[in-house]
Amino acid sequence: MALSVTQISNKVGSLKRAATRRDGRMADVLAVRSGEMERIAPDLFPEGFSKPMVANFIDVVARDLSELLAPLPSFNCATMDVNNPKAKKAADKRTLIANNYIYGSGLETQMYSAADWFLSYALMPIIVEPDFKDKVVRIRVENPMGAYPEYDRFGRCVSYSKTYEKTIRELIIDYPEYERIFTNGESPDLVNYDKKLTLIKYYDKDQIVLFMPERQDFILEQASNPVGKLTVVVPIRPGIDPSDPRGQFDDIIWVQLARARFSMLALEAVEKSVQAPLVVPNDVDDMPFGPDAIVRTNTPGGVRRVGLELPTGAFTEQQLLSNETCLGSRYPEGRSGNLDASIITGQGVQALLGSFDTQVKAAQQVFAQAFERVIALAFEMDEKLFPETKTTRGVFNGAPYVLEYTPGVDINGDYTVQARYGLMSGLDPSRALIFSLQALQAGLVSRDFIMRELPWAMNVAAEQERIEVEKLRENLSSAIAASAQALPQMIATGQGNAPELLSKLADIIKMRQKGKQIEDAVMETFPQPKPQPAAQVPAGVAAPVEQTPQGPQGPAPEGAPPAGPQPGGGGADIASILAQLGG
Repeated sequence: MALSVTQISNKVGSLKRAATRRDGRMADVLAVRSGEMERIAPDLFPEGFSKPMVANFIDVVARDLSELLAPLPSFNCATMDVNNPKAKKAADKRTLIANNYIYGSGLETQMYSAADWFLSYALMPIIVEPDFKDKVVRIRVENPMGAYPEYDRFGRCVSYSKTYEKTIRELIIDYPEYERIFTNGESPDLVNYDKKLTLIKYYDKDQIVLFMPERQDFILEQASNPVGKLTVVVPIRPGIDPSDPRGQFDDIIWVQLARARFSMLALEAVEKSVQAPLVVPNDVDDMPFGPDAIVRTNTPGGVRRVGLELPTGAFTEQQLLSNETCLGSRYPEGRSGNLDASIITGQGVQALLGSFDTQVKAAQQVFAQAFERVIALAFEMDEKLFPETKTTRGVFNGAPYVLEYTPGVDINGDYTVQARYGLMSGLDPSRALIFSLQALQAGLVSRDFIMRELPWAMNVAAEQERIEVEKLRENLSSAIAASAQALPQMIATGQGNAPELLSKLADIIKMRQKGKQIEDAVMETFPQPKPQPAAQVPAGVAAPVEQTPQGPQGPAPEGAPPAGPQPGGGGADIASILAQLGG
């Protein structure tokens, strides 16, 4: 039974209260990454230094990791009957359909922000929604700030709520028919159009509702869920408490603040040491100031500035803070190219990057499982809402394509898809390539498996067909080259067809220069001979009977041609065979 708006409002309020600590951590991470550390600790910075004087380490690490996680896995629809060409062709077509959802939604570009949200906020809401204008399914990744997913005991998301803040001016543009509700009936001269109002959008298996709690839960949009299941997938960053997910940088915010504070104090100390008071002997009556000033005194050795010594431990503490940020964020210093001389060997670099590879692999496994559920939802939504035949365009494996499909026929209730990051998961490209080639050489896996494990989208069946065609063309070109190499020998021995072969090879070269494929040029230059029809025997005429070598007349004379079919003369026809059988 669908919940009422009042029940939804009460549920969302409860979810928000339960996620108070999580929302606070999200706000702190956002402030640090935005360079507004003074919002978290306004008394931490000295006067005149309202902004940090060090690089935003958290933002740099988040961007680097998100760019590594952003590439999508390869999506392949497999079939159980691998030996059935028809089933494999249908699976490849479903693969193109799945790729069309991704390409049409611009998911590759969205993943740069989505991976960043996953690392920083530990959530990555993915929404599957219909586009009734173009009659296609769209996939959208949403900012998890203000998002409140609800899970059952099996870890399945059963509802999803999202709070938005928009100004009255923006709401009037989006929903002009509800202007009086937004302005609360006030006169246009008294309305503050910059005032922000809160909106709540709620998803579950029964309905999708958008309402305004500040206007007595006024409903802006409401629709029943045509799929009958939640169309939102929310992967969570693995942690010790799934009910309270933590981002990767929640624990190093204060270390970053300490680094910023320490750098400002060090800068202030250097400034004070430069501007320290000047000490002069007692015989100096006139004290000039400024550059190149001349101080007249009988004891010039007594002219100096007051020394402000900086403790050496301060610089050691700065290095310790830097190490703490790397350790807390699991970001190796070798990733930035700053390698200590004692570990510049290959083994040292691999040891530094070991933890970095494992966290990338863990996140990719979470992404792959989520994307499989997302594509399954897209298949089901497309089949139920847009059953008519449609034609779409896209780019697959770097090549544009035109796809015509009917969801009810081509999907036909099969919503399974494999999302794989392949052998590249957690490995650098060189190691992954070596491992895959070694496994293939040892016979542990097939070429089809290796191709499906590659970290980019690929139509495996079409690619295998292209590879086979390329090999056959190479073999055909090698045969033509061998014929050309045999021409001098043929001419030297006086074979009569050498000039003709030479002329045909020249024709093939001219056809290739005009852009024809090698197989088409060969077929036109060397046409296939037409089969000769068998000789017809008139009715009532007995066909000649050939004698066997050991017939009644004895063995065939020496030098006589052998009996039976001769080369180039064709075999005996049916009438001759029947005559032999009849004596």
